[in-house]
Amino acid sequence: MLATYRQGPDSGTPLLIVHGLFGSARNWGVLAKRLSADRPVITVDMRNHGDSFRAEANGYEDMADDLAKVIEQNGGQADVLGHSMGGKSSMLLALRRPELVRQLIVADIAPVAYAHTQLHLVQAMKELDIEGLRKRSEADAALRERVAEDSTRAFLLQSLDLKSDPPRWRLNLDVLAEEMHKILSWPAVEGSYGGRVLFLSGGDSDYVLPEHRPVIRGYFPTARFVKIPGVGHWLHAEKPREFESTIAVWLDAAN
Repeated sequence: MLATYRQGPDSGTPLLIVHGLFGSARNWGVLAKRLSADRPVITVDMRNHGDSFRAEANGYEDMADDLAKVIEQNGGQADVLGHSMGGKSSMLLALRRPELVRQLIVADIAPVAYAHTQLHLVQAMKELDIEGLRKRSEADAALRERVAEDSTRAFLLQSLDLKSDPPRWRLNLDVLAEEMHKILSWPAVEGSYGGRVLFLSGGDSDYVLPEHRPVIRGYFPTARFVKIPGVGHWLHAEKPREFESTIAVWLDAAN
């Protein structure tokens, strides 16, 4: 099963938080802790990420099945929050196993295929000579030659384990590159999910567009749409307090 991290009370419907591509449970640790004051919160490392298992496949059917097993092992039903790749995995889970998902929050992604390839970041990480690195600042300086954006470098370097001997990426970069076409796509799936669904997007992001709404409502007829102004695709990192408060209000409204 996926590596999981649970905090908060023992009872109650848990909130399952599912990270995106190149992420991990640790990216969501602060938010999980804050939201766990009155509900259990479970974060996971997705397959080929963090401390979870390595596998040759990284398609959405596989990832949705992984999430189903986590929920089955933690009471049989959860509220689910997924960002980007994690959002697509969560949507497919809700469509295929609706009895496991009490409500769904999808952060800055739609159930459509994208052209936002991240292969250049995979290549940048693979080409980085990490063997002699000892400090995060050294890694950041070396990666700057290939990745100009400070925030993107900081995010990627959270998955670099410099304490390992030799240092290693906590990502299965070869498989993620090979499966990138699946990660960018959306599988053929029928049916709809009738539970509460919030699509929470960044006001400056181009991942959830007006033309996506008919497709979204076809799968999720009760969908509500909210935007956080002044942020892009990494809305939970750019404005964490606004993101947290929106999530808390939505979750509390279901109780």
